[in-house]
Amino acid sequence: MSKKGGNKTAGGGELSRFLQPHLQTITDTVQMMTEAAPAGLERTEWSEVVALGDVVSRQATVAGMVWSGDLPGVETLKENIAAYFNVLQGFLLACHGSTVGAGPTLHKYITSSAKGVVDSSFSLFKLAVSAYESGNPDRKTIIPPVTGTVWEACLALKKVPTTNCIAIGRAMTQICVCLKDVLREMKELPVGDNPPEKSSSVEVDMACSDKDESSSDVEVDDDLTEEEIAIARLIIAVTSDSLVAVKETVRFVSSLLKSSGNQRGANEDKVESMENLLSCCNDIADQVNELGACVYAQDPSEMKSAIKRLYNGINGMCKEIGDLGGSPESTFAAFGGFEKSLGALEEEIAKDVANEMKNLAISQS
Repeated sequence: MSKKGGNKTAGGGELSRFLQPHLQTITDTVQMMTEAAPAGLERTEWSEVVALGDVVSRQATVAGMVWSGDLPGVETLKENIAAYFNVLQGFLLACHGSTVGAGPTLHKYITSSAKGVVDSSFSLFKLAVSAYESGNPDRKTIIPPVTGTVWEACLALKKVPTTNCIAIGRAMTQICVCLKDVLREMKELPVGDNPPEKSSSVEVDMACSDKDESSSDVEVDDDLTEEEIAIARLIIAVTSDSLVAVKETVRFVSSLLKSSGNQRGANEDKVESMENLLSCCNDIADQVNELGACVYAQDPSEMKSAIKRLYNGINGMCKEIGDLGGSPESTFAAFGGFEKSLGALEEEIAKDVANEMKNLAISQS
């Protein structure tokens, strides 16, 4: 029997069977983490989680060397599996302990980062055991890159937000990024010159230059009527003002963080209001997307529904900011500009519907 053939039967699937219960234990622990730890427990500081992540990373280095080098006996490989998953289990329990007092957004960041470490660890050991049992001659080249994904997942732990306020602010910032992308796409629409109405007195700092995003030199699409183009321009203005409003909300949340001195526990009694504020921002982004989809298929009922929800979103944000004890002038000015754009769009839709009804009456007479 060749050496390759001998490697293929080494362990006879014994390592796969040994690995399976370790995978299942970790899977069960991850499932437990779907709910935040009870408030009565002592919270694990995130710095402890990061330190345990470093231990997992070092164990991954050891595993990568063991499984891609000159392989020892099956019992030694079993010891490596057991040692790694014991460390991984401790890491996950610490992650779960860090969710004490975490709201939905912070909890999501924590569990997502933990799952990244788990998924990369599973990939490493599944590949290592499979390569060993199949006698794969390429294991020395295919295992190290997978080990690198564990390092990256552990390194990413250092970027996880440590408080509810930071987590919510970061989530709102991601909404801003999405709205920027929507606005960029909408400004590429062939609707002629920029909207005649200024979207807001507050400046929106776009990632791309005005020259890149300007649509003033684009030919008007023959598929859109003059009335539809007017509505499309107003939808662009609404999108721009929605971005301004959410950005100002991010600044407000940032001011809360600064006023607390970035200390753990500060503003933690306001988590529900901040989560509601984030929910309003999410809903606004969703409705702006709905309006964007209406540019070509301009359904008045769908646009009116989106506008109504956007008004509700603005009202909800004003309420939550008030509950948080804030009355930021720039934020409320942004909301006012947003409402003005919505009003202009609402009027244009009503005028367009009235014209259609008038034309219909004339054609039937």
